[in-house]
Amino acid sequence: MTDYRQDQFLAISETLEFIAARDLLLRHRDEYEIACRDFRWPRPSHFNWAIDYFDVMAENNDRTALQIVRSNGLKSFSFAEMSRRSNELANYLRSLGVRPSSVVLVMLGNELALWLSILAAIKLGAVVIPTSVLMTRHDLVDRINRGKVSCVITRENQIEKFADIADHCIRVCTEDVSGWLPFDDYAAASSLFVPERETSAFDPMLLYFTSGTTAQPKLVVHSQTYPIGSLSTMYWIGVKPGDIHLNISSPGWAKHAWSSFFAPWNGEATVLVVDEQRFNPKTVLEVIRDHSVTTFCAPPTVWRMIIQEDFGSYKNKIREAVSAGEPLNPEIIVRVKKEWDVVIRDGYGQTETTAQIGNTPGQLVTPGSVGRPLPGYDIRVLNEHGEDSSEGELGISLDPLPPGLMLGYLQPDGSISGLQGEIYRTGDLASIADNGTLTFVARTDDVFKSSDYPIRPFELESLLMEHPCIAEAAVVPSADPVRIAVPKAFICLAMGYALDRATALEIFRHIRMRISPFKKVRRIEFCNLPKTISGKILRSQLRKQEAAKDGQRKEHEFYESDFPELK
Repeated sequence: MTDYRQDQFLAISETLEFIAARDLLLRHRDEYEIACRDFRWPRPSHFNWAIDYFDVMAENNDRTALQIVRSNGLKSFSFAEMSRRSNELANYLRSLGVRPSSVVLVMLGNELALWLSILAAIKLGAVVIPTSVLMTRHDLVDRINRGKVSCVITRENQIEKFADIADHCIRVCTEDVSGWLPFDDYAAASSLFVPERETSAFDPMLLYFTSGTTAQPKLVVHSQTYPIGSLSTMYWIGVKPGDIHLNISSPGWAKHAWSSFFAPWNGEATVLVVDEQRFNPKTVLEVIRDHSVTTFCAPPTVWRMIIQEDFGSYKNKIREAVSAGEPLNPEIIVRVKKEWDVVIRDGYGQTETTAQIGNTPGQLVTPGSVGRPLPGYDIRVLNEHGEDSSEGELGISLDPLPPGLMLGYLQPDGSISGLQGEIYRTGDLASIADNGTLTFVARTDDVFKSSDYPIRPFELESLLMEHPCIAEAAVVPSADPVRIAVPKAFICLAMGYALDRATALEIFRHIRMRISPFKKVRRIEFCNLPKTISGKILRSQLRKQEAAKDGQRKEHEFYESDFPELK
């Protein structure tokens, strides 16, 4: 047997192993215990998801892979067409100089070119840095330098940001722009793609910058096994062949790869996206209604916006609704269940991982819980001494290493570090119940003490969110001469409520009835909350802002002590 045939035989056997693992999860999508008992991660030595799985699944497959909703209509693309077009693009990019291990920064919106670029780069064995179109020039300098970018793919309205900082790169634009190579020229390339070499399963495939809610963004390195790790995300979502799956996420963040790329296509579902410059909850509700969405994934920020609308009047076919990115406040779950008769199932993961923990289809959901460890993940809760505990820091066992966990963080010298010992520590605190369900407590960075009592902001934020006047809330420490620090809530009000004393009094009364005295929110400020580009609340910015106040009050700030009627 020739080496070529040996390689082909190996690729086929590893593809079949992947599909078998996927099919087991699909078969037991409502049987959590069986799925966890029988599932084993595929462990290929060589793997290229776009070639070994996607192209195999897409051959002669005319079912819809991608639908893009725009204001001027709907465009649809089949699996077979996506396979053919990405082959053409891979050949075109190779003719421009993109090679295995080249680093390609892809800065596109929810448009066809985004999915084609990622598929093509994976086929080439290149490394992709997915990047949000909202990134600033300053952000791009950091990404290009730290990521050692050699190719940029973007759209015309973004190219000014790259002036003088990407001159050394192969520069490709989706429109005809002087000095940039035309993306659409890929259509003239061959639709037969032959890889330059085999892809090692441990070759880097993705570089993701963390959202930077608590510190400077880290550069996460994921290997070619990341799509294998995305089987856990597929299982959590509950997506299956024939589904129409809508995920609300900005391209450039790991959540987009989770739920708009690998998980739905692992499950042979249709990816439906809305291509618009600004998020509009009414548009999303119309899309859900008009395009027969069956599985819907959105971050808590979006769910909070949806429940501000008359969302119950939008009839839909949603079977599975999920949320991730930040913990989902229980009040939202109750509201959606009442109006849509569907339970939002919370899940948990990080830029560093695929979905690790989740409330899975068919299982009883405890409001406030993020669920149980997903198939393939061995989750630990560790106290400060590294011992198993009922409450502590979430950790992932590294024996064996889950395919959805990063290789590590890319360092300035090109080395990869971050995974040491037997446990990967997530930096998140959680509690675990006797039945194995986990409840998010806080980021380790977010917990603070007031009068020597530990304060966990998410607990207070969830209680605040139960009041109808509150659209969003974030709790941080505020300096106090007696208690060292007291909980302060930054609050974004729902429409129709005034930023006045009467509203503040109502909120103080609400929280006093629901929490122990030592945990009470003692200060309130009405404002718009600062967020990352991906929509996560920037608590680190609020903490810094509060620490720098030097005792000065803001215009719409109220202290509990301002209200003698509370005594």
